[in-house]
Amino acid sequence: MRQQAIVRKKIFCLTVGAVLSALCFSAGAQQPKKIPRIGYLDAPTRDARPARIEAFRQGLRELGYVEGKNIVIEYRYAEGKLDRLPALVAELIRLKVDVFVTGGPTVTRAAKEATATIPIVMLQDPDPVGNGLVASLARPSGNITGLSSLTADLSGKLLELLQEILPKVSRVAVFETSTNIGNAQQLKETERAAEALGVKLQLLDVLGPKDIETAFRAAGKGRADTALVLSGPVVSSHRKQLVELAVRSRLPAIYFTPEWVEDGGLMSYGVSFIDLNRRAATYVDKILKGRKPADLPVEQPKKFEFVVNLKAAKQIGLTIPPNVLARADRVIR
Repeated sequence: MRQQAIVRKKIFCLTVGAVLSALCFSAGAQQPKKIPRIGYLDAPTRDARPARIEAFRQGLRELGYVEGKNIVIEYRYAEGKLDRLPALVAELIRLKVDVFVTGGPTVTRAAKEATATIPIVMLQDPDPVGNGLVASLARPSGNITGLSSLTADLSGKLLELLQEILPKVSRVAVFETSTNIGNAQQLKETERAAEALGVKLQLLDVLGPKDIETAFRAAGKGRADTALVLSGPVVSSHRKQLVELAVRSRLPAIYFTPEWVEDGGLMSYGVSFIDLNRRAATYVDKILKGRKPADLPVEQPKKFEFVVNLKAAKQIGLTIPPNVLARADRVIR
């Protein structure tokens, strides 16, 4: 009898242990899997680049990520006020984002200064090595990788296009933002191209909204024939105002991105930022799966786009030569 009691006790203990183990396993299996959180940070306003944001989201969807289901994106925008960037970065760090996605060199620099551990994916940067963000394109080192836009290298091409539509151009008003990271390199390449083409540059510094009308008045007084708008968050945040003033001043202007032309600007030539943003999603995917930014080479642009707005040309009394028009990837009529 005693032996039977001992056997029954052992069976009871084993049964209880098995049940408890099963319950623990079940509870562990039912624990929700951590959903990755991305911190998407850009300097202009949210409505300045909607197509680029959608391209990034599309890239994620193609890789199986559904926003709100198996990935969360925290969007933050500096609204063109660059001094807000450190606070926005700090806010995203408090939210414990797994990856930063940054919209330009100024934003990437702000994130870099705040963290050396959270991976950072650049949506675009004109010169990530020269700007001190990565050690090299092939071996970035550190916690930053992503895509290069080579914007500075395209300045000469934009000036050539201006000269093709206005062969007698002699003076180009250059709208720039001297505080923008990468501005010095863009300006250097623009000056080099201008010297080769025999045109003079009138540099107009746009540090904020109040400087825009002042810059256009200065362009008029300086008798500028055409205008070149260098890329940067300040001018991008006030794109429509700049475009309207260029038309009102009857000043043929060229830009780096098609958003300007879609808003009424004359023409643009540059990298397809839509393509860059879509490709950035692959970096996020690789990092979330365990790859380190230091091991992911920075990629360069693969697609370029030339866009012309004939309606804008008509408004300023300009005829685009057929040979120039024939090279356009897209014509807005």
